Amino acid sequence: MKILALQAENIKRLVAVEIRPDGNLVQITGKNGAGKTSVLDSIWWALAGASHIQQAPIRVGATSARIRLDLGELIVVRTFARTAEDGDNATSTITVTSATGAKFTSPQTLLDKLLGSLSFDPLAFARSAPREQYLALRRFVPGVDFDAIDADNDRDYEARTVVNRKAHEARVYAEKIEAPLNAPTERLDEPALVEELAQASRYNSELAQRAENRKQLAVQAAQHGQTAGDFEQQAQRLEAQALTLREQAMTLREQSVASHEKAGDIAQRLATAEPLPDHKDVSEIQARIADARTHNAQVELMQKRHGLLAEADDYDRQSEMFTDAINQRQSDKQAKIAAAAMPVAGLGFGQGIITLNGLPFDQASDAEQLRVSVGIAMASNPQLRVIRVRDGSLLDEDALRQLTEMAVAQDYQVWIERVDSSGTVGFVLEDGHVKIAAVATPQEGSHA
Repeated sequence: MKILALQAENIKRLVAVEIRPDGNLVQITGKNGAGKTSVLDSIWWALAGASHIQQAPIRVGATSARIRLDLGELIVVRTFARTAEDGDNATSTITVTSATGAKFTSPQTLLDKLLGSLSFDPLAFARSAPREQYLALRRFVPGVDFDAIDADNDRDYEARTVVNRKAHEARVYAEKIEAPLNAPTERLDEPALVEELAQASRYNSELAQRAENRKQLAVQAAQHGQTAGDFEQQAQRLEAQALTLREQAMTLREQSVASHEKAGDIAQRLATAEPLPDHKDVSEIQARIADARTHNAQVELMQKRHGLLAEADDYDRQSEMFTDAINQRQSDKQAKIAAAAMPVAGLGFGQGIITLNGLPFDQASDAEQLRVSVGIAMASNPQLRVIRVRDGSLLDEDALRQLTEMAVAQDYQVWIERVDSSGTVGFVLEDGHVKIAAVATPQEGSHA
């Protein structure tokens, strides 16, 4: 289905135009501001829902507007109206009738089923950013949730980056640990050695205490001997005193005897006591403790080094898991893409870009990019075989010839807007009217 005739009145810059295209390339030409864009907008507004229409579709100074599209099997009429109270806003109504005059009760629903992506402009697609091209092409691959795959891949890329960094850091820290090549791997029982040292120290302390006790006993014996002498002298002085003190003297003598006996006992104990043993040499234990600490420090270094390397290996395994997950998602996605009916052979998807024959699309030649973009536009409009192209002036003669050949080969109607002042090409607009319906060359494929 193609456009057999377009009538537009008071649409944007248009006053009244009627275009009956003949051929596959319909060139709308004229100077800037003549109304060329308004013609292409009229086609879209006639078919799309009201939500796609600009706020002020009616020409300045007019209060109503009308678009009529003859599609052969269908006649589409969209009208616009506004009042003084509406300002620039306008109301819109649409009717769709068959070629025999039958009126459809749900015209927009009918058009929505007929309409593909008439808003898709192949030249705009070729010039758009890689990400926008990527998003536009995704609709040809049903069953693939690109956003979910990209989100999962982004998450795994980030997680893999983290574990790769941690693995690198662990290896760097491991390499910084300087341990002898023959460093031991088993720890010595340093606490047992410390306990052995403590026991030896306690033993030596007990010996020192016993020696001190014997010194104190010797002092006590000397003190008792001195006391006995003092008592004896005091007794002698008391004996010289009055007889009333004799009993006291007897008591003191008894005490003196008892003190002599105690002194004798102590002297006997000291004389018969076994000699004290020698102190234990703790220097050897201390040396062993020092060796154990050096030994265990080396063990700890090696254990820490091995632990860091094991940690790095674990991070590597995690990284491989993330890589496998990413590759699996990419493989599944590529399988579905390969199974999908792409609009142009060789089209594919990269990371956020589209590819052509395995290379980024923006590396393709201008001719290849135009061929692919037009192919996508055609695949996007399988029923209403109409494509709109703005900025057609950017196409050189070779590109225009290529566009025409593709339109003819695939039986599509391409409406293209071009700036031209010669007045000899296509439908020439001036001041909102069709000034000339110029005869196009056969190569252009469009005439009045």
